[in-house]
Amino acid sequence: MTLDTGSLTALARTWAEDIEHQRRLTPGIADAITTAGFARHFVPKQWNGSAGSFAEAAEAAAVLGETCTSGAWCAALYAAHGRLAAYLPYEGQRELWAESPDIRIAAAIVPPSGETEVVADGWMLTGTWNLASGVDHAHWILLAAWVGEGAARACRIFAVPRARFEVADTWHSLGLRGTGSNTVRVERTFVPAHRTFTLGDLAHTEPGRERCHSVPYLLVAGAQFVAPALGAARQALRDWTELTRARVLTDGRPAHATPGAQEVLARASGEVHAAGLLVRHALGRADLADITEQAVAENVRDFSLAAEMSATAVDRLMRAAGSRAQAVDSPLQRRWRDVVAATGHAALGFEAASALYSRTGLGPPRASG
Repeated sequence: MTLDTGSLTALARTWAEDIEHQRRLTPGIADAITTAGFARHFVPKQWNGSAGSFAEAAEAAAVLGETCTSGAWCAALYAAHGRLAAYLPYEGQRELWAESPDIRIAAAIVPPSGETEVVADGWMLTGTWNLASGVDHAHWILLAAWVGEGAARACRIFAVPRARFEVADTWHSLGLRGTGSNTVRVERTFVPAHRTFTLGDLAHTEPGRERCHSVPYLLVAGAQFVAPALGAARQALRDWTELTRARVLTDGRPAHATPGAQEVLARASGEVHAAGLLVRHALGRADLADITEQAVAENVRDFSLAAEMSATAVDRLMRAAGSRAQAVDSPLQRRWRDVVAATGHAALGFEAASALYSRTGLGPPRASG
């Protein structure tokens, strides 16, 4: 085990409401996430990182998500962005991690933004990027921008240190309120070539590298987003059960004794359990299975389907919880908001997942005529 969520989960019980109101992590919370091992989880071992498994990272994020979905979201992304930064050339990695693997890295990659200018030994970078979760406490950020023209046009990812970007307080969201997914601005900043890589590099597999650095990005991209939502859905079941046990209907019957409540619990618990099994199986492929186009398509499908099932389950619980669950201090309505926000991420969209899976199972569409 490389991640210690025991003490972190206990702390999360005390901070969840605070970061909801502050709309970002506090410095102490960011430090606690780092101490638990998230930032170093996918950092290469040559920099004293953990080079850990996808299963452990996702399960740790899900456990934290049961208590604080926003904290789990940032923790999962700090870990995932460390994996992305491992695609930097050696000198770039050294600049990030030579002194410590516990470097928090934010990212704003999709969609690419900003403007680039080729200069000697690198690029000048200028622009604005949105939705950089956890950026207020990041030491570095990965920013995507287009470079080149015509056939040479490519999406390139740039590593920028905290001193060279500004954070604008723009995050006002229904769910995941505590993630501080703010806007980043960079003004004509030089980025040397050793602090960049292309988006296409993420699709490459390189034998001989640590497993977590030798699988294509699409194989694991959904894990970092679905894991916090899965944890929140698990806790939503407990919240709903507690509320329902205490409810008495207008005719004096206990709510939990009605067939309707029993059906809601059975369906929702089955959906959440099935979502967890899908995620666990997909993570097993990521950590251990042969890397094939079929495996990638199955993982994208399963992460997306697990997200959809988690959202369906929590929505079902919320609609059957009564007016008390609508109160602003109700834990269930916070889980519902967080799950809606998390599962709405583009990486978990089932339409794109189904198209990818169908291409591997059915082949490309035949030309008409």
